[in-house]
Amino acid sequence: MGFSTRFVTIFLAVFGIAAFVVAASLDPARKADAPASIEAAIEPAAEVVETPEERAFEQKLEEIGAGLSGQLGIAVVDVRSGRSYDFNGDDQLPQQSVSKLWVAMAALGQVDDGELDLSEPVTIRRADLTLFYQPIREIVRARGSFSSDYADLMERAIARSDNSANDRLLRRVGGAAAVQEWLDEKGLLGIRFGADERTKQSAIAGLQWRQTYSYRNLFYEARDRVPDDVRRGAFEGYLADPIDGASPLAIARALTLLARGELLSQSSTERLRSILATTKSGPRRLKGGLAEGWRIEHKTGTGQVYGSEQSGYNDVGVLISPEGSEYAVAVMIGRTAKPVPARMDMMQAVTRAVIEFDERRSAPAKLAAS
Repeated sequence: MGFSTRFVTIFLAVFGIAAFVVAASLDPARKADAPASIEAAIEPAAEVVETPEERAFEQKLEEIGAGLSGQLGIAVVDVRSGRSYDFNGDDQLPQQSVSKLWVAMAALGQVDDGELDLSEPVTIRRADLTLFYQPIREIVRARGSFSSDYADLMERAIARSDNSANDRLLRRVGGAAAVQEWLDEKGLLGIRFGADERTKQSAIAGLQWRQTYSYRNLFYEARDRVPDDVRRGAFEGYLADPIDGASPLAIARALTLLARGELLSQSSTERLRSILATTKSGPRRLKGGLAEGWRIEHKTGTGQVYGSEQSGYNDVGVLISPEGSEYAVAVMIGRTAKPVPARMDMMQAVTRAVIEFDERRSAPAKLAAS
């Protein structure tokens, strides 16, 4: 059995193939209103001649991407014009916690449709806990449960990347199939949502989820007992065909539509963007390259490590200039053995390249106005 087959076998045993077969359940009336594809909705209709600044920018992105060993992709979309620039931008790469974006968007879509009230109360108990980063777990351990509302869970899932908050919100919106259906209805092709954190992360480790793994270090201990050939098979199978795979261009184009207000209502768009502006994770990824006056609204994602290799080390978001120009950016490292500082440096270089590109393009207008 090959690596990819082994992973799929483990995954389907836990999750079920029905969760991924959502196309037949789409509402034809709503689907007809969606764009045929996200690319068609964003890219300029007419052929546009590439400027010297654009050629230099694309060359810079290629230099940055080629400078880090491993599998990675970079995509940048000018929100206003829809022009895109990339390095390996169509490669399907693991999203990891970047996929929390789609849970939040699907939830806000239900808010817009009157199907969900974010003030609805919710209680998280031990049976709701997941694994890896989940600050809510400490509250549950101390009090026995944690009560709040879905607005709070959304903020925790995005700004703090809390896995338990995200999985509970995911369950409320209808699970992985509902999120994938929302993505498909919006024409966001090239993006797979995948599964909840418990199912996905245990399968990547060659395990089947047990709720006891959410306590103490029991998941890590169980993972350490997985035979090496099974662990490697699951890890390689995931990377070969990531269940949560997406291309950098698809994500950057989705963020472009979000920034334009074309995915959600104005109030829901503003809510999500305000949360993304407060993201705590990844201060030295894309954010670390910001120049004075620039801002970022972003979401990071970080996967498991096997041996010396990291799976899924990502940062995606919208860069905003002091003058209000916006660029949707997705930097995704599918796998690499390079140390964390080198990955951060690469991401910061992308941010600096976008800023330099914006300054070069706007220089003539600024000069004429002076």
